[in-house]
Amino acid sequence: KGEERPPLRKYLMEGDFFIGAALGSTLTKLALRWDGLVKDEMKQNRFTAECMLVISSILHLGTSGLPEKPITKDDEDRLQLCLRVLSDKASLISTVFNTDCREALGQMLEAQVQVEGTSTGMEKKIVSIQPDSPINFLQLSKLDSLVGAGDMLDISLSQALGTGRISKADFASSKLNKVTQLTGFSDPVYAEAYVNVNQYDIVLDVLIVNQTRDTLQACTLELATLGDLKLVEKPQPIVLAPNDFANIKANVKVASTENGIIFGNIVYDVAGSTSDRNVVVLNDIHIDIMDYIVPATCTETEFRSMWAEFEWENKVSVNTTLTNLSAYLASLLNSTNMKCLTPDKALEGECGFMAANLYAKSIFGEDALANVSLEKNMAKPDAAVTGHIRIRAKSQGMALSLGDKINMSQKTRQKKMVATQG
Repeated sequence: KGEERPPLRKYLMEGDFFIGAALGSTLTKLALRWDGLVKDEMKQNRFTAECMLVISSILHLGTSGLPEKPITKDDEDRLQLCLRVLSDKASLISTVFNTDCREALGQMLEAQVQVEGTSTGMEKKIVSIQPDSPINFLQLSKLDSLVGAGDMLDISLSQALGTGRISKADFASSKLNKVTQLTGFSDPVYAEAYVNVNQYDIVLDVLIVNQTRDTLQACTLELATLGDLKLVEKPQPIVLAPNDFANIKANVKVASTENGIIFGNIVYDVAGSTSDRNVVVLNDIHIDIMDYIVPATCTETEFRSMWAEFEWENKVSVNTTLTNLSAYLASLLNSTNMKCLTPDKALEGECGFMAANLYAKSIFGEDALANVSLEKNMAKPDAAVTGHIRIRAKSQGMALSLGDKINMSQKTRQKKMVATQG
């Protein structure tokens, strides 16, 4: 049977010297307060000497090689600082240990309570559907009311589950923003696609227009995917009369959070012609990763645990014309759909440096972490923000896609700034 050690000695012999550093700080504060309560100089020196003996013994144990793990450099510096404070006992140092440390701890706990209260309040106040809201049945709706409504089955399902947020006022404009031109206006066949991203599915509603005076037979939309995308079924061939048009729908399944590309061509035969089949190459459709990422929260302990666990890291350099640290962080949060875990009080003030932790979660349950380190030369008010962003994720595609999104948003912002100045 092994020797049963007291808890404190057991932790120190196992190499957990953070407890030793905390004990040294506590003894230092007690000694400083003892000096304020007891006026006998002999008693003051005796208690201070006992505290210094305990602290120096912990420091000696950590560097002796007897524990399973040696003392860390941070804990060693903390204990040496306590010994220096007890030997000098300057008034400024006494104020820092007795007053300022307590105030800083109180502010940190207060900020943490405010953050937790804000997150719980946001979770409670969201109401997706009211109990007395009417239910719209797709089968009983009029045909003209469904024109241009996209994939109504997916929309109805998302509304029933409360996962879809569809604004009736902005639906037409939002749909126009998602239209991608696939061919040129001078091509014999004009095509454009409406990309409807609905969680795990992507519905392509492709409009094909025959701009010739010939009948196009076996007009086929051939699609292929790059990335973690899968085409569910191939679209069936159609026949297009002269100057006629048709809509072809294609479903694509999404398996993970990473940037994907859909590419392909339109193949057709001309009626009465003996030549080979005609091919019109389509422009690529880029699937944005931001459609699958939502802001999320986690504790500082969970963030550190995931940061140590995730093996894929992507380091992105800051390249911007912005001169304000907070403005750059706000633009970064807006472009990546991530949530800043660092409290607002920790980001206040102007010191030329800023560090923040960001966190987001995909609809597939994948976690994305980011650590932002920014700096600015305070001697030059017009100096741009510099630094880097470290992204960590469990999958390589998630880390690379987020980095590409950040680089793309930085380039787009710079182009807008140049256009505005010009």
